[in-house]
Amino acid sequence: MARTRAATYDDQREHILAQAAALFAHQGYPGTSMNQVAAACGVSKATLYHYMRDKSELLAQIAQGHVGRLEALVAEVGAMALPAEQRLRLLISRFVHEYANAQNQHRVLTEDVKFLDPEAHQQVLDGQRRVVQAFARTLVEVRPALAEQQLDKPLTMLLFGMINWMFTWLKPDGVLNHEAMAPLVADLFFGGLHAVNAPQPAPRVPRSTIHPKETAR
Repeated sequence: MARTRAATYDDQREHILAQAAALFAHQGYPGTSMNQVAAACGVSKATLYHYMRDKSELLAQIAQGHVGRLEALVAEVGAMALPAEQRLRLLISRFVHEYANAQNQHRVLTEDVKFLDPEAHQQVLDGQRRVVQAFARTLVEVRPALAEQQLDKPLTMLLFGMINWMFTWLKPDGVLNHEAMAPLVADLFFGGLHAVNAPQPAPRVPRSTIHPKETAR
């Protein structure tokens, strides 16, 4: 008879992936050992291998999981049948918030994906391309001439440039937080510099009450 999984299997697996993402983000994939991952998770190395075959599978699961969540956001917003500009603004907002809550996973995706084996690497790239294509299609809906001018993809990549690297400089306890930055990105993209208005001051949150996922760098 097949061995049944414990009720806590999925929770433990997600915990392992989160801890591994934090280590990879801070130390780099090559500088992190499975012993360190096991210690961070509070499990034995043997237990860790019950959930993950090896370190390369850990990396693949982190990267593919992050891209999968981004694809799910695209599908969720697309299902709302909103006007094109409103849909693109909402996509920008959802992606900024997702990156804010998955900074470790995003750093792993941007810095360590090159260490994936070819098959896993291709799966991640395919997912990223689908996300970019969805943004580009929405952008063309807003301004159809961009497709004829072959500017839809370059402008989409410029937009992702604003979103993707925000985690490298935006401080969780700074004057602006991700909640305030999302509409700024959309306004700057759609209207240029003259369309940007100052957001309301972000509420100050005592550092002791900030969720670990928001402070992880």
